[in-house]
Amino acid sequence: MKKIRKDDEVIVIAGRDKGKTGTVLRVQTDDRLLVSGVNMVKRHTKPNPTRGVGGGIVEKEMPIQISNVALLNPITKRADKVAFRVLEDGRKVRYFKSNNEVVDI
Repeated sequence: MKKIRKDDEVIVIAGRDKGKTGTVLRVQTDDRLLVSGVNMVKRHTKPNPTRGVGGGIVEKEMPIQISNVALLNPITKRADKVAFRVLEDGRKVRYFKSNNEVVDI
C-alpha cells in the first residue's frame, strides 16, 4: 500500500516548484508522480494531420519524484507525514501523524 495515491492533494517540498500544490493524476511504477500544474515543460510538437493534431509549443506536466512531494493536510493546509493504522473493522487506512486524522474515509 502506497502512502501517496491517485487523486490525493499534494504539496511540492523540494525542487523548482517548491510550495506549489496539485492533485496526483498518475502514479508510475518507478516512484514518480504526475501532478497537475507542477513540473510544467514546453514541448515543441510537429503537426500530425492524420491524427488531427496541430503543431506548436505545448505546455504539459512531467513526472516528479515521489520524495519531492508530501501529502497536504486539509485541516492545517501544510505538508504532513502519513502512517498506516488498522481500524476495528479490519480496514487498513492512512492517517496524518500530526493530528491523527484519517485520510481515507
